[in-house]
Amino acid sequence: MPAYTAPLDDMKFVLRELFAQERADALPGTEDFGDDVVDAVLEEAAKLSQSVLAPINRSGDEAGCVYENGVVRTPEGFKEAYAQFAGGGWTGFGADPEYGGQGLPQSIGMLIQEMMCSANLAFSMYPGLSHGAYHAIHAWGSDEQKRTYLPRLVDGSWSGTMCLTEPHCGTDLGLIRTRAEPRGDGSHTITGTKIFISAGEHDLTENIVHLVLARLPDAPAGIKGISMFLVPKFLPKDDGAPGMRNGVACGAIEHKMGIKASATCVMNFDEATGFLVGDPHKGMRAMFTMMNAARLAVGVQGLAVAEASYQGAVAYARERLQGRALKEPVAPDKPADPILVHADVRRMLLTMRANVEGARALVGWVAHELDVAERHPDADERMAAEELVSLLTPVVKAYLTDMGSECANLGVQIYGGHGYIREHGMEQFVRDARICQIYEGTNGVQAMDLVGRKLPARAGRLLRRFFHPVADYIAQHRDDAALAPLVGPLAKAFTRLQQATAVIAQRGLKDPDEAGAAASEYLRLFALVALAYLWCRMAESAARGSAHSPEFYRAKRNTARFYVDRVLPQSGALFAAIMAGAGAITAFDDDDF
Repeated sequence: MPAYTAPLDDMKFVLRELFAQERADALPGTEDFGDDVVDAVLEEAAKLSQSVLAPINRSGDEAGCVYENGVVRTPEGFKEAYAQFAGGGWTGFGADPEYGGQGLPQSIGMLIQEMMCSANLAFSMYPGLSHGAYHAIHAWGSDEQKRTYLPRLVDGSWSGTMCLTEPHCGTDLGLIRTRAEPRGDGSHTITGTKIFISAGEHDLTENIVHLVLARLPDAPAGIKGISMFLVPKFLPKDDGAPGMRNGVACGAIEHKMGIKASATCVMNFDEATGFLVGDPHKGMRAMFTMMNAARLAVGVQGLAVAEASYQGAVAYARERLQGRALKEPVAPDKPADPILVHADVRRMLLTMRANVEGARALVGWVAHELDVAERHPDADERMAAEELVSLLTPVVKAYLTDMGSECANLGVQIYGGHGYIREHGMEQFVRDARICQIYEGTNGVQAMDLVGRKLPARAGRLLRRFFHPVADYIAQHRDDAALAPLVGPLAKAFTRLQQATAVIAQRGLKDPDEAGAAASEYLRLFALVALAYLWCRMAESAARGSAHSPEFYRAKRNTARFYVDRVLPQSGALFAAIMAGAGAITAFDDDDF
C-alpha cells in the first residue's frame, strides 16, 4: 500500500493564506483556536491517520467484515484503532462542547476528515455516520433525546446510522413502506426492512443509534408523509446505559466492490421501539440535515482518495525506470530514466495535482461558509453563507467524487501493470472511490438538484452568491499583468457558465427534459469555473506568500497555470454539449436501447 503523508503545508495554506481575510478564528466561539492550537490538532490528526489508520487500510480491505448469526465483526485491528480514535476525542472534534465535543470550526474539521479518509476510507465511515446522526439529533431532537444520546455519540461509546433506502426504493424516498405505529406512551412500533445501511451493525461500540424514515398510519402519500424515528439497538435504561435489546437486527452484509471493511447492512426492524424525532410527517426536513452534511463529507472522501492516489503515483513515477527522455537521458548512469520524465506521465500527475489542490480550496471555501452560517452574529451574513453552501453542496459532492474516481484511475495508469496488481494498493483506491459517486444521492441526482432546485431557488438568489464574487474578482484583476494569463481564461469560462445558465433556464421552462439533459454537463462546467476562480486566488496568494518555502509557492503558481491551460479548456466542450440541446437524448426511440 502506498505510504500516506498528510499534506499539512497545503492544508495550512488554504486555511491561513487563501482565506486569510475570512479566517474562522474571527468568529464568535472560535477564540480558543489560534494557530498554535490548530497546528497541534492537525499534527495529531496526521499522526493518527498515518500511524494508526493507514496501516490497517489494506489488511481491512483484504479481510473485510464477517457476518455470522446477526453479528458483524470488523477486520483485525479496527476495534483497537477505534478505541484509540475515540479515546483521543476524535469522535467529537466538531461537536457542541455542551455535550462533550471539542467545538472545532468546520474549516478545521474538514481537514481532519480528509486526512482520515485518505488514510482509511472504510474506517472513516463508522465515525462519519455517527457524526451525521449527531447533527440530526442536535438539530431536531427533543431535550431528553439530546441528553440521552448526544454525549454518547460524541464520546464514541455509541455510534449512529441513517436508514433511508429500502429494497424497492432508493432515490425516490416517497415510496418508503416501513411502518410506525403509535403505542400511546410516546413511543412507536417500527416495522420494515432497510438496505445499504453503512455501519448498521458492528463490534466497535456498545450501542448503535439508527435514525429511520418510516410512515405513520395517517401519513400523506409521498415524501410529505415521512417521519424520522430514533431506534437504538439497545434501549437505554434510566441511567442512560444500554439496556434491553431492541427489535432491530442485521439480516446480512453486502459483498461489495470497495470499502470492504465498512459494514454495509440489511437491517430488519421487527416491531422495534422507536421515538419520533421532530414533527410528524416532517422526516425529510430532519433527514436532510444529515444528508446535506453527508454529501459534503462524501465530496471530501473523493478529494481524500485522489490525494492518496496522487501521493502513490508520484512516489512510483520517481522510482520506476522505463525508457529514456525524448531529448536526452536524464539519468545516464542508470539503465533507464524514471518515468517522471515522460510528458504523458507528467500530464496525468499534474491533472491529479491540479484537481486535488483545487478541490481542497473549494472544500475550504464551503467549510468557512459553514462556520459563518453557524457562528456569525449577523443574521444576514448567516443567511448569505447558508445559501452559498446550499448552492455548492451538489457541486462539491458530484465533482469531487467524479474527480476522485478519475484520479484513482490515473494512479493505476501511472503504475501500469503493477497498478492492476493488488499488492501495490492502487487498485483499492479505484474500488473504494467508486461508491462515492453513488451513495448520498448519485451524481446525476446532484446535477438535477443543482439545475432543478438550486438555480431557481429564491428567484436566483443562491446563484448570485457565487456569480457576484467571481464577477467582482474578474473585474478587479482583469488588468493585473501578473494574473492576466489566469484571469483571462477564467473570464471566458465564466461567460460560458453565465450563458449556459440563461439557456437552461429558458429552455427548461418550456421543456423540463432540456434542463435534465444538460444537468451533468452544467454541474461539471460550474465546478471547472469554481476551481478556476480559486486557482486564480491561490496564485495571487502564492505570489505574496512567505509562510512556506519558495519551492512551495513556485509549485502552486505552476499548478495554477496547468489548470488554466490544460483542464479549464474542457469548459468549451461542455458548453457546446449544453447548447446542443436535448434532442439527441430525448428523440432516441426507447425500443432501440
